[in-house]
Amino acid sequence: VQLQAFGGGLVQTGGSLGLSCAASGRTFSTYTMGWFRQAPGRDRVFVAAVSASGVNPVYADSVKGRFTISRDDAKNTVYLQMNTLKPEDTAVYYCAQHRFPRAIGLAYTEFDFEFWGQGTQVTVSS
Repeated sequence: VQLQAFGGGLVQTGGSLGLSCAASGRTFSTYTMGWFRQAPGRDRVFVAAVSASGVNPVYADSVKGRFTISRDDAKNTVYLQMNTLKPEDTAVYYCAQHRFPRAIGLAYTEFDFEFWGQGTQVTVSS
């Protein structure tokens, strides 16, 4: 499985940025996809995930109401739309694919995900 993330960059506080992650190697539509982030000097943390069905996406409290995760199974791609960005959103963002097909959860950790993209830097200036 290969995951490749795109779309990072520099944006001002209050701005928006969209990330995408293209996957190959497994039947994309059957796997929960997630986004995580890692700020300098901190652990990698969960941001959002969307199940194979695409319903009931899960978000970290810190991004609820600002970020939207979605998927396009025809393109084997998962997206993260980030609005009203804050300096504390600055991090390297990683996409990831769940270990098991058709997994559904109310919460996720990085240990639930088997394959990871290379990360893309998002910097929010104050």
